[in-house]
Amino acid sequence: MALDTLNQDEVTYFDLNNELNIPKNGMIQIDKDREALEAFLKENVIPNTLKFDSLKAKFDYLLENEFIDKDMLNQYDFAFIEQLYAFLKSEQFKFKSFMAAYKFYAQYALKTNDQRFYVENYIDRVAMNSLFYANGDETLVMNLANEMIHQRYQPATPSFLNAGKARRGELVSCFVLQTTDDMNSIGRVINSALQLSKMGGGVGINLSNLREAGATIKGIANAASGVVPVMKLLEDSFSYSNQMGQRQGAGVVYLSVFHPDIMQFLSTKKENADEKIRVKTLSLGLTVPDKFYELIKKDAMMYLFSPYDVEREYGEPFNYIDITDEYDNLVANPRIKKTMIKARDLENEISKLQQESGYPYIINLDVVNRANPISGKVVSSNLCSEILQVQTPSIINNKQEYEEMGTDISCNLGSTNIVNMMETNDFASSVETMIRALSFVSDNSKLDVVPSVQKGNQALHAVGLGAMGLAAYFAKNKMYYGDEEALDFTNMYFMMLNYYSLLASNQIAKERKITFDGFEESEYANGKYFDKYLQNNFQPKTEKVQELFKQHHIPDQADWQYLKEQIQKFGLYNAYRLAIAPTGSISYVNDSTASLHPIINKIEERQEKKIGKIYYPAPYLKNDTLPYYESAYDLDMRKVIDVYSTAQQHIDQGMALTLFMRSTLPEGLYEWKNGRTNKMTTRDLNILRMYAYHKNIKSVYYIRTYTDDDGELGVNECESCSI
Repeated sequence: MALDTLNQDEVTYFDLNNELNIPKNGMIQIDKDREALEAFLKENVIPNTLKFDSLKAKFDYLLENEFIDKDMLNQYDFAFIEQLYAFLKSEQFKFKSFMAAYKFYAQYALKTNDQRFYVENYIDRVAMNSLFYANGDETLVMNLANEMIHQRYQPATPSFLNAGKARRGELVSCFVLQTTDDMNSIGRVINSALQLSKMGGGVGINLSNLREAGATIKGIANAASGVVPVMKLLEDSFSYSNQMGQRQGAGVVYLSVFHPDIMQFLSTKKENADEKIRVKTLSLGLTVPDKFYELIKKDAMMYLFSPYDVEREYGEPFNYIDITDEYDNLVANPRIKKTMIKARDLENEISKLQQESGYPYIINLDVVNRANPISGKVVSSNLCSEILQVQTPSIINNKQEYEEMGTDISCNLGSTNIVNMMETNDFASSVETMIRALSFVSDNSKLDVVPSVQKGNQALHAVGLGAMGLAAYFAKNKMYYGDEEALDFTNMYFMMLNYYSLLASNQIAKERKITFDGFEESEYANGKYFDKYLQNNFQPKTEKVQELFKQHHIPDQADWQYLKEQIQKFGLYNAYRLAIAPTGSISYVNDSTASLHPIINKIEERQEKKIGKIYYPAPYLKNDTLPYYESAYDLDMRKVIDVYSTAQQHIDQGMALTLFMRSTLPEGLYEWKNGRTNKMTTRDLNILRMYAYHKNIKSVYYIRTYTDDDGELGVNECESCSI
């Protein structure tokens, strides 16, 4: 019998797990989850796992059946592999919940070709990841194994799933492309989207450079079709290139709020949109400069500018014009075609759509570029809005060749598990091990199907180390989400993650005598990046947080001064190091709360295909931690923004910040609702977006709305970018 068609009548673990959702004597039956876990291992895993007489017999089988990468294995003596397994077994890893084990065996464990048996367990997957990323370095193998078996480090889903396999997909999580205003570029981007989607990653594409609908082409008025038909072509491309039927291709298109097609762009997601323009599976995002917020504040009219005219006047694509600085000049220039709308009307349209669909994502472009330490301009983002790197445009000739090759973006992701990281005895070593693993993925990604992406990857060696489990750490240590102690902890943790990731990247640059392209023009090289750390002493402010960090060395100003000198002398290997991606199924395997977000429910309900409902108790949920677990839907979202803002100051890229709203808001949650309707309105989202902007939030990823009939609108789980 295939594993995914097990007869549920023959097993007990689903029923035991479901008892989690049935209180007994007013208490949550937490013990039922442990019973479900034990039953799952006994009734499903043990009888359905292939048995081998020895480790050597197992590896012989894996090689003979082309399950594992022979070249990877040939880098090591088998005696060392036996040593690795002896260490991993000695650490006595155990899953902490039924959901963790179920998710691992359902989604990550290697299975026989007929799907009838498991071929590996959690230790095997950790071993394969460690052997693969270390690339023959036995010390690094053991360091990686140590980080992963203690679940301090978790590679993103594509990396964790595919590492070490002979028949594997790509390890990279996401990509970012842009198109320029010509048919050759549009054709090339569609081809690139097909290729990258086939590889498995989510793709972000910026369409802001395309001329608007009705624009002139070669003297013919009203000839241009605008961005919406291109969106339809891209949506069909992602539907077609669906990772061999395993998963729907995934993409997001971004547009500037100052593009003349902005209203049509937003209308493609409306439920009542005409089928000719409606996009169902494509995600939408907006790039928003400071000028938009300024015009909203003044309740002013805003001008939308023809990208073709702007490029003709300025000699570079619309994306690269600083709208905030040039706005008045653009308005005054009679050679630039423009249209007018009211800024607050557009603001309300954005909020209406976010209420209805969760879209669009918001990239606060000037906030991003003010904080960007790398020479160049960030113009777009990825499918989950956390990847924010510089790009340069390409010029494509009539043969679909690069006349001038620009740089596009790929990024591979991984995450620290905050609860477990705080228990490490060597924070610096842990982070260095993670940065080395991520750099290996960057160095060994085969991206020649899209040369501009390959060029960007080879130039920048960019990676994205993030974090999960912040809410779990707060609850475990009896801190309320968003309070003074929680913000103090967040500040310290991400300052340390920043410091030690810089230290690790500097060490790699020293060893290899290689820096990322453009290091000399960066704020790392001129030292400006370090000013905030040298002018401010980042140390814990509260007694509790001082106690929590007592076993760790918190970098002080002298440490930052030394690091600055080392980086100015030897450089950095990675142009970008940190990004907070959303964490999906892998956070369950880690027995962690997702990303930096608060929980949704103390007992989370998941609908699993072919199975039904599975319940997951929040990590460390006990009577004494219950009060510290408050649902995101009952929290003031300004607390979530505050937490993200505190972390953001230390993170060189972005963070996938989701806002959680009820369609009927809890009484007294927001003071501006006093005396008004308690229904969520566009005004509420307008205020929260403005608050996020003023707190220097770089991006707002998604709006999730919990409706009065206990359903979620706008639930979007990005599998490719999910850690």
